[in-house]
Amino acid sequence: MNVCVIGTGFVGVVTAAVYASFGNQVVGLDIDPQKIEKLREGIVPFYEPGLKELLLEQQAGGKLKFTVDYQEAVSSAEVIIIAVGTPSSADGQVDLKFVHTASESLAPYLSQGAIVVVKSTVPPGTLPKLKEMISAKAGHGNFFMASVPEFLKEGTAVEDTLHPDRVVIGATEESVFAKLEELHQPLNAPIVRLSPESAQMAKYAANAYLATRITFINQIADLCEQNGADINQVIEAIGFDKRVGAHYWYPGFGYGGSCFPKDVKELAAYSRSVGFEDNLLNHLNTLNEERIPMLMAKYEKAVGGWEGKKVAVLGLAFKPNTDDMREAPSLKVIPYLLEKGADIIGFDPKSVPVVPFFLKEHPHAKYTESIGEALLDADVIMALIEWPEIIGYDLTTARVTSKPQWVIDARNQFDAEKLTAAGYQYIGVGR
Repeated sequence: MNVCVIGTGFVGVVTAAVYASFGNQVVGLDIDPQKIEKLREGIVPFYEPGLKELLLEQQAGGKLKFTVDYQEAVSSAEVIIIAVGTPSSADGQVDLKFVHTASESLAPYLSQGAIVVVKSTVPPGTLPKLKEMISAKAGHGNFFMASVPEFLKEGTAVEDTLHPDRVVIGATEESVFAKLEELHQPLNAPIVRLSPESAQMAKYAANAYLATRITFINQIADLCEQNGADINQVIEAIGFDKRVGAHYWYPGFGYGGSCFPKDVKELAAYSRSVGFEDNLLNHLNTLNEERIPMLMAKYEKAVGGWEGKKVAVLGLAFKPNTDDMREAPSLKVIPYLLEKGADIIGFDPKSVPVVPFFLKEHPHAKYTESIGEALLDADVIMALIEWPEIIGYDLTTARVTSKPQWVIDARNQFDAEKLTAAGYQYIGVGR
């Protein structure tokens, strides 16, 4: 099958490489010539385990190529996948400018009977507007629209694409369902046939629900700290209830990344646009935004103030196995500490790509590629992200017996008893 993927960001590159691995002829399209040239060389503009190898393999096998030429990419494509960004505007509503630009640009080269698939996260009601826009530029209306949302997790995107829980296809014609099921058949995953509107809501609903779980367990963790309960034990107990489950409970600094904050804001804005002003969705983002300032103020009291203290901030990206900085806890934590007079040294296993984010805004902070150097003589060790290189490190080797030291375990990953026995003052979340 001839496939065109428009947009070579996180979703687009992974999608193009995986579809090519199924034997399809895939063209990845982007308007940025520098990005395209790097992809041709197998250079991925972000860190994602396994992706570089897959890109090089598929390009070497002739199944995948990249271009900036819409005519080259679209004219022979049976399926055109729009996988461009949909950022939030200032009021939280989705900004569809990149989707609109891609739709108008592909239209003149769209072949008869082709299927335009929107993989980008868009609100219900988007496809009819796009079809009208494309028809006007294409000069014909003999094409189809569909919505196939992505459910990828950064850090495991290749694995998620190859082994998804389900493939959601939103369409209205049997021929479209059949064609897209054929495209996804190698995944051997359940196919969920929906209307486009239901498919789009499914994407928003999934992310909003997961964000709700994180927010909920953080609220329970706060209560545990008031009464001697341990959030880890609470999670173990409720996990035996099949209606609840033991999975996806992450007490800590709140949700971040490229999807949850954006999608929660957009779903809340959409709910307001249809008359629901004061529902749960409109409170989720507020609770998440307030969490880090609340925790940092609490920790400030626990350590006796931040002024003059050396703080080792471990984990700068928003989660393990990625260098994505979008809504990372460190983006709020480091400025807060600097403002309070702390001396900062940051560490992340992917320091080379992530440190420039901080150096530009906070040149007085220090960063290192060595966790040992970061920990040297630190008054406070703040572990924000559960990179294996961080949680697998023996913090007792950095203990300085001549002064009090604190370990702030934002992900509850360390052995509290071991660290306390070594002389640290341990602070977890909900423990």
